[in-house]
Amino acid sequence: MLPRVKEMVQSIRKQFPWGLVVPVAIVGAVAYVILSHPPVQTVGTGEAGVRENRFNGEVTQWRDGSVLVLPGLHEMRVFSLRDRNYRPTEMARSDGPAPLQSREGLSLGVDLSVRYALDPARLRDVASRLPEDLDKQIVEPAIRGAIYKEFAKYTVREIFSTQRPEILKTVEADLKAKLAADGVLLRSIVIGKVDLPADYRRGMDQLLAEELASEKMRYTLELKDKRVKEVALDGEAEKTRREKTAEAHAREQVIAARGQEEAMKHVLPLKERQIEQRKLEAEADKQTRIRGAEASAAARKIEANGEADARQKLADAEAYRLEKVGKANADQMSREGLIVTAHPLLIQKAMAEKLSDKVQVIIAPPGGDGDIVSAALLGRPRK
Repeated sequence: MLPRVKEMVQSIRKQFPWGLVVPVAIVGAVAYVILSHPPVQTVGTGEAGVRENRFNGEVTQWRDGSVLVLPGLHEMRVFSLRDRNYRPTEMARSDGPAPLQSREGLSLGVDLSVRYALDPARLRDVASRLPEDLDKQIVEPAIRGAIYKEFAKYTVREIFSTQRPEILKTVEADLKAKLAADGVLLRSIVIGKVDLPADYRRGMDQLLAEELASEKMRYTLELKDKRVKEVALDGEAEKTRREKTAEAHAREQVIAARGQEEAMKHVLPLKERQIEQRKLEAEADKQTRIRGAEASAAARKIEANGEADARQKLADAEAYRLEKVGKANADQMSREGLIVTAHPLLIQKAMAEKLSDKVQVIIAPPGGDGDIVSAALLGRPRK
């Protein structure tokens, strides 16, 4: 830009008289300064601006907007407040340029990741001494000072497996205090892969495999022991359950027996009363039957007597009737005998009347030998 200004001054000298050269040069210089150093600077989103007055030392902090910065009077610095991530790659490998050292003196690498940001509350106080490259001039020295010292306290095995959370906790506390002194907030720190020397890794892998096998065996034995205890507890629980069940069953039987006993106290009198009632009912039925039988016998006796009397009367009546009939028949036969004796032909006459009309009847005197029909009538010779 300076040669260009000189050319402009020489062209002005040629065109204008010397009296106007100085004011024009002043105006041009002012315009140049304004153009090269604008009096207004912009603070973006997620940023913070710190303006310092060079005459009175006043420091003010600005956020998200335009800030008047007069050249020669003010000095303005804009800082990003967003989170930043720093990963020291030189200590990530055991054969790298800056590996860590364990307590045994072995080199190892650690994949470390640090997330940090500027503290807005302290930015105005520390802005004047903050370097342009925070990673190289503040964060990296703080990490080196904390991480090398802490890792040197532990063995490789402790770093690799058992003490990693404890190391991380100590490093985080130490690093947070160191960064806070420079107005930097530590968000988080993560220890990733630990890179071991190749020979040590093979031995470590074998040792870890053996430890894993030992741990597996220990857990297996513990599991079997727990299963044995579980079976024993199950058996004890089953025993207790059976005992409780038997006790409950016995109590139920006792309660049932007591109930039956109590019930029998009421049932037995009831049964006795029922037996007495049945006896009384049987006796009443017996008496009823006896009375009925007696009544039936008496009735049958009366009926038999009546029937006997009736039959006697009938027999008497029949005897009387037979006697009368016999007497009548005897009288009739006596009368008929007298008639027949007096008139013997009446017999033949009666016989003739009883015969059919188609039969020719001849009346003849009786035979002298007592025959009803004369022998002459019958064609037999006389004796």
